[in-house]
Amino acid sequence: MRKPFHPAPAVLIVMGVSGAGKTTIGALLAERLGWEFVDGDFFHPAANVEKMRSGIPLTDEDRWPWLQAIAEWIDRKRRDGDHAVIACSALKRSYRAAIVGQRRDVGFIYLKGPRALIARRQADRNGHFMPASLLDSQFEVLEEPTPDENAIVVSIEPRPGEIIDTIAGILQLQSAAFPRSSDESDAP
Repeated sequence: MRKPFHPAPAVLIVMGVSGAGKTTIGALLAERLGWEFVDGDFFHPAANVEKMRSGIPLTDEDRWPWLQAIAEWIDRKRRDGDHAVIACSALKRSYRAAIVGQRRDVGFIYLKGPRALIARRQADRNGHFMPASLLDSQFEVLEEPTPDENAIVVSIEPRPGEIIDTIAGILQLQSAAFPRSSDESDAP
């Protein structure tokens, strides 16, 4: 199996619509790899969070400062020789281009799933500032990665541990250095 990134990734971005499992999968993947994990939502300016809490979809203008902050964080990780996983919706190709640019050691993992499953998951989660009412706007904005973007596309239907095993297999990172944690298959 061909590795999807050359050279090996310094940063992996777990992308998809709200409720696809970016934070769960990103955190588990980072744990498996022994890398840092960050949720991209933490880079949103307060005004963006307030808009989403109010049920107002973000515009491209709202997203550019957020994407720039993520790109700067990625550059710091790369410059410091660190490895990290970040959860970030990265719904449009232009957003992904802003985050990755010409960084060949940064790659995407797209968590793909049916709207009905994602809506059920959103209904079950508590305390997130992104209301389920914005799910339709997420799907309307979504531009799935194209083959030239070289993203890893993974179904969200299996259990989290199986998803992590699939990703690790594709990355060819499954070894004694990256053992499966005992709680991966039990995560929601």
